[in-house]
Amino acid sequence: MSQHRPTSDSKRALDGSPENNIEDDAPDENVQMPPNYLLLTIFSCFCPAYPINIVAFVFSIMSLNSFNQGDIEGSKRLGRNAKWVAIASIIIGLLIIAISCVVHFIRKASA
Repeated sequence: MSQHRPTSDSKRALDGSPENNIEDDAPDENVQMPPNYLLLTIFSCFCPAYPINIVAFVFSIMSLNSFNQGDIEGSKRLGRNAKWVAIASIIIGLLIIAISCVVHFIRKASA
């Protein structure tokens, strides 16, 4: 079996490949980070709508990771999703609290 010894031409071709160009992965210094609504999603985790608020938190973290990888549009989209899922989680959580209070006071009044 013959081993192919890399020459300077093949090494030069690999140096210019997109996989080795890590300068393009980092976001520019001038690009402002889109909102990821991390605080809103953390606040929504205190509401009793657990599967939904955890999804909002995951969207928020994914938005932050997308920005760090240089995907600004993906970061905006995931941040928007995190916001709407967190708002839905808060509304559902408040409805659960209100329904449980109404049921509690109706049971107490009828007893």
